[in-house]
Amino acid sequence: MLIGNLRAGSPARDPEDGVPFEVRQLLAAIGNDEPVGVVDSEDFPVMLGDDLLIVKKVKLSESRVACVQFGSSDDIQVTVTTWDRPITDDLYQLLKPLPADMFRT
Repeated sequence: MLIGNLRAGSPARDPEDGVPFEVRQLLAAIGNDEPVGVVDSEDFPVMLGDDLLIVKKVKLSESRVACVQFGSSDDIQVTVTTWDRPITDDLYQLLKPLPADMFRT
């Protein structure tokens, strides 16, 4: 599993071909150099306690890759991608937001 956090304005956040940066990193890490493309994407709601999180599922031509993206309140795009494992709603319960101050220098 690979989790990425990209801030607004990052060139990796909006790739020309639509394939998330983290997907390319995951495939490179496992040595898979097959071409991959985005087939479809859909938004779906996930409840986190009393909060609603809108998650975008990205369907890729490499069916062994699962990928989801969502935005945090400080305009960070979070991408979670896995190899040969589904991403379930339980995962979002484990992703606890960290204060933005931790990432500022």
